[in-house]
Amino acid sequence: MSPVRRRWSKKTAPAVEPRRSARAPLRSPVVDILVESELWKPRRGVRPLLRRAAAEVSAMLAAKPAELAIVLTDDKAIRRLNRAWRSKDEPTNVLAFPTSPGPNGAQRHIGDIVIAYETLAREAAAEHKPFAHHLAHLAVHGFLHLSGHDHANDEDAAAMEDLEIAILARLQIPNPYAARDRAGS
Repeated sequence: MSPVRRRWSKKTAPAVEPRRSARAPLRSPVVDILVESELWKPRRGVRPLLRRAAAEVSAMLAAKPAELAIVLTDDKAIRRLNRAWRSKDEPTNVLAFPTSPGPNGAQRHIGDIVIAYETLAREAAAEHKPFAHHLAHLAVHGFLHLSGHDHANDEDAAAMEDLEIAILARLQIPNPYAARDRAGS
């Protein structure tokens, strides 16, 4: 069992380098990346991409120094987690497990993000997106959940999507909602 899974309890459960000339340096969070599925092994550049995505979220939110874990798994494992924590007996693309602040309000480890390979790959292919772009989007989405953002209602969903779009633009990744928005127009 990974050290990340030991932290998941009912108490803790319910996220090309851009130019920097015009911005202050990033306050990068410490990101522990755990590869728990062999499916991820052939993918190159995953770790740096996930770290850059986390750094951009942290910079955009002007977040305090933080630590988080990103677990790269498969549909079988994420389905078990989704069933246990959300009562949904199906795989999903990403789950976020925020941690609760300590007794004095201090919180360095903000939580864990779990991403499933097969669902990510299926969605990227169906939406004609590069795998890396969709991976970065899911990491940003998970980090935003760890930071307290949600999409439980239309207003919150719109605000969260706007943040995602802005952060992904800093990573030079196109708006992941553009095709949906064009279809809805």
